[in-house]
Amino acid sequence: MTQPPSAPAGAPGTATAPARPTVPGQVSRAAAAAVGAAPPPARGAWATGREVLREAATTEPGRLRILGAVLALLVLALGTVAGLEAADRAASAEDVVGRSQPLSADAAAIYRSLADADSTAAAGFLAGTLEPAESRARYDRDLATASRLLVKAAANTDGSDESAREITALNELLPRYAGLMERARAANRQGLPLGGAYLRYANQEMTTRLLPAAERLYAAETARLHRDDDDARAWPYLALGAGVLALGVLVWAQRREYRRTHRVFSRGLLAATAASLLVLVWLAGAHSMARAGLGSARAEGQQSLQLLNEARISSLKARANENLTQVARGAVLTEDGKNDKYEAEYATGMAALTDALARATRLADDEAGRAPLTEATARAREWQQRHAAARELGEAGDYQGALDRIIGPKGAAEPKDSAGWSFDQVDAALEKALAHEQEQFTGSARGAVDALTGLPLGAAALGALGALGAVLGINRRLSEYR
Repeated sequence: MTQPPSAPAGAPGTATAPARPTVPGQVSRAAAAAVGAAPPPARGAWATGREVLREAATTEPGRLRILGAVLALLVLALGTVAGLEAADRAASAEDVVGRSQPLSADAAAIYRSLADADSTAAAGFLAGTLEPAESRARYDRDLATASRLLVKAAANTDGSDESAREITALNELLPRYAGLMERARAANRQGLPLGGAYLRYANQEMTTRLLPAAERLYAAETARLHRDDDDARAWPYLALGAGVLALGVLVWAQRREYRRTHRVFSRGLLAATAASLLVLVWLAGAHSMARAGLGSARAEGQQSLQLLNEARISSLKARANENLTQVARGAVLTEDGKNDKYEAEYATGMAALTDALARATRLADDEAGRAPLTEATARAREWQQRHAAARELGEAGDYQGALDRIIGPKGAAEPKDSAGWSFDQVDAALEKALAHEQEQFTGSARGAVDALTGLPLGAAALGALGALGAVLGINRRLSEYR
């Protein structure tokens, strides 16, 4: 019995295996083998992922997923960048208040202590073979203050090579100066003229080496104060740009959804927009307040402090040269050999003092600041008059009369008619003015730090919440396609 012939493939009533679906654009390996062609190479993960992404972008759900990811990244980047820049500005403002300005003030105090020690030593030398106890105590106190502030500055220079170099030089030179002064005192107690030579040599070390090093230290710390102030005042352009970009894309995304669905609001996207706007407004407002506070600190405090320190330095230089004029008695001349060197330098110091006082008075913005400057100006004028009177007596040959005008007569408890008393009054008034301006500076600068407090953490938190809101808002729209 013969079997019926088999039906051809694809004939009616014949069962066939379902064809395997293929990835669009990919020829199956079986089809390639049937036609005798080589199978296409296997595609890598990157190529496959790119193909899937391209296909996802052609559908609305795929485009929404991409949009949600972009929005979340933008808002998160806004919070991160704003937090980092705000933290950087806050750190710089804190450095201005807690490091740079105090170091600048300490450097000025080092200079003042050294100069006052030199002036006090010369005054004590003029008093005779037995130095007054008050003069010696003041000299020792000045050297102790300078040593203490040098230790403090060395611990807070934060690797500043320039400051470290000057501090090292001062630490090396200060004991040498003190040794020279002890030799001068020892010779003076014995009534030896060599004491005056040692005193002049010690003063030369002070004026040519120690004080210039202290002045360079003050300049270096003041320059660092200005750098920190500039860093704290710099606008956070990157964060502000990120905020504008994030808000722009969020507005565009919501407008896009409105035009497609006619739905006015998306709670998630509104939350992301509100968070981004809050970060942007907070950043701009806090930084504006910080800039205003630092600007006020610079205008009302920093500039006045610098002028007052210059005035105090000039007065100390003038006083030291005034005393040395009596010690040298015209033995040291200027380079041209025509004038007394110390008298010429006294005149230069007083001119600088008068100029600094005038400029500081113009900057003073309240009576508490103007009053001590008015007092200092009057006492400086009185000082010049008394010095001129002493100079006339000295040129007339009355050395003791001139000396009494400079340091006061021996045995006088309060030599109020001496140039030394006028100098002390100038110094006290300047110290009072410095304390007032320091208080104003610290208050204004501290307000700048307070304005930035909480912004770094707040910006980061708002950025994270805004990113979450963007994701939830897009997922709400995606749920409608399921």
